[in-house]
Amino acid sequence: MDQNKKTVEPDNTAVRTALWRAMHVQIDASPHILEDEVGLKLIAPNEEWQQRPDMHPEFTKRLRASIVARARFIEDLIIEQSTQGISQYVILGAGLDTFAQRRADIASKLQVFEIDQPDTQTWKQQRLIELGLGVPEWLHFVSVDFEISSWWEQLLNAGFDINKPAVVACTGVSLYLTREAILATLRQLTTLAPGSKLAMAFYLSMDLLNEEDKFLQQIAEKGAREAGTPFISFFTPYEVLALAHETGFKKAKTTSAKDMEQLYFMNRADNLLPASGEIFLLATT
Repeated sequence: MDQNKKTVEPDNTAVRTALWRAMHVQIDASPHILEDEVGLKLIAPNEEWQQRPDMHPEFTKRLRASIVARARFIEDLIIEQSTQGISQYVILGAGLDTFAQRRADIASKLQVFEIDQPDTQTWKQQRLIELGLGVPEWLHFVSVDFEISSWWEQLLNAGFDINKPAVVACTGVSLYLTREAILATLRQLTTLAPGSKLAMAFYLSMDLLNEEDKFLQQIAEKGAREAGTPFISFFTPYEVLALAHETGFKKAKTTSAKDMEQLYFMNRADNLLPASGEIFLLATT
C-alpha cells in the first residue's frame, strides 16, 4: 500500500459555500431563496457541523444570504437562456455546484461543463458515484491546474462547441486573480459565439461596503492571507463595466446586492439580507 499517496479533498471554500447553502434551508425562514442540501450530502460532515466557527448562524447570516442569492441568480439566468435555445452551460470555478443534480430537468437538455481544480473534481465525482447520483453523459468535469494549463484548451478538449452560444457563470474567482488575469479571462470569453452570456461576480473595495459588512470582510481577508490564498482584486461598479467594454463585450450591465434584495428578499419575516460586497457583471457577446 502506498503510504505516500495523497488524500484527495475538496477546496475549503467550496465546502464552506455548500454548507452555507444547506444551512439556509435548515435554519432560515421560508420561502427559501434556494433549496440545496445536495452539497451537504456530498460533504457528509459530523453532526456538529453547524457549530463550526465559519457556520455561526447569526455571524454569517449576510454572507449566507449572498451565497444563496448568487446561486439563485445564476440558476434563473441559465433556465431563462435554456428556454431561448442556449444549449451549453460553463461553470468557471464550479466548486461543489449542484445545479446538475438538483435541476436535472433543465440540465439534461444542456451540455454542462464544470471547470475547477483536479482535487475538488476528483473528490466530487467519487462522492456522486458513492451516493448513487452518478455522472450523466451531459455533465463534463473539466479539471484544470490553473498554474500550468489553459482552462480554455481543456474546455475545448472536453467537447465544448465554440460555434454554439453558451452561458458562462463565474463566482468566487475574480477575488483571487490579478487584473491582468481577469482581463485575459474576459478577452477569451468574448470569443464565444454571438449571443453568449456571462455572469461573473466581482467584489467591491472596503470603502464601498455597508458598515455592518466591513468587520466580516476584514476577518475574511485575514483568513485568506493565513491560508495562503490572499484576496487580490477589488473593483467599483464603474471599473467592472470598464473591464467589459475594454475586452470587447457588446452589452454589459451590473447587478448589485441592492438589486438582489429587490429580486429575492422582499417582505421576508426574518430580515434576511445579502452582504453588500458582491456585484455581478452581466455581459453579452
